Amino acid sequence: MMTDENKKNIEGRPKKGIYVLPNALTICGMFCGFFAIMSAINGNFLNAAWAILLANIFDGLDGWIARLTNTSTRFGIELDSLSDLVAFGVAPAVMMYKWTLVPFGRLGWAAAFLFVACGALRLARFNIQTGATGSKAFKGVPIPGAASILSSIVIFYYEFREGVPEKNICFPIITIVLSLLMVSTLRYHGLKEIDFREKKPFWFLIVFVIILFVLFVHPAPAIFIFAMVYLFWGIIENGVLFIRKRRLKHQAEGVSGVNTDEDH
Repeated sequence: MMTDENKKNIEGRPKKGIYVLPNALTICGMFCGFFAIMSAINGNFLNAAWAILLANIFDGLDGWIARLTNTSTRFGIELDSLSDLVAFGVAPAVMMYKWTLVPFGRLGWAAAFLFVACGALRLARFNIQTGATGSKAFKGVPIPGAASILSSIVIFYYEFREGVPEKNICFPIITIVLSLLMVSTLRYHGLKEIDFREKKPFWFLIVFVIILFVLFVHPAPAIFIFAMVYLFWGIIENGVLFIRKRRLKHQAEGVSGVNTDEDH
């Protein structure tokens, strides 16, 4: 007769076989990250930046396909996290270090490592919160978003200049700031908040067409502008929410104080 302990061990084992399509897309995203690392090492920073952005597409597709086909598994989640760490953690860190952080010496490689470490912490925190009830918004900047912001800076730079930029303190600062924003508790939005199965207003489709038009006509400036808007919109929104919460707290304390005085 099988004991409860043996049953538990069997149930805890992963099922044989994997779902090919979502995991294959995840591997494609990992390959883009590896290609970005190799390109950065070889000095092809523009190729590295575009590869990181391409990894974003595969990262979105694998999750969407898994949810659509009901093929989400624990194996897929873990593989996706490992792929994200390569494509959106290590790859942008190596790209920024080779591109512009080398002249800063220890500060440069420390900033690059901070980005990788905070990205790993961000992914670990996201994994343990997966499936929890509450807001669909991200807590902290998503690691693909942080990587895309760094990539947009590189792409925007090469739209107007060649070679590597001169030593500028802004580059380690933006790398450090994005690292800290990833592990912050600031609320940032993502596409997963949009339910594409529901009907949307007509203007929603118009905005989508305009975005495609701008990306097609001026891809480099458009990507940079969208990335900066996403970064600062989150900071501004969280600032407004913080002020609103403090105001409500003061109002609640004022009402409580008035009630106490009336009781006396």
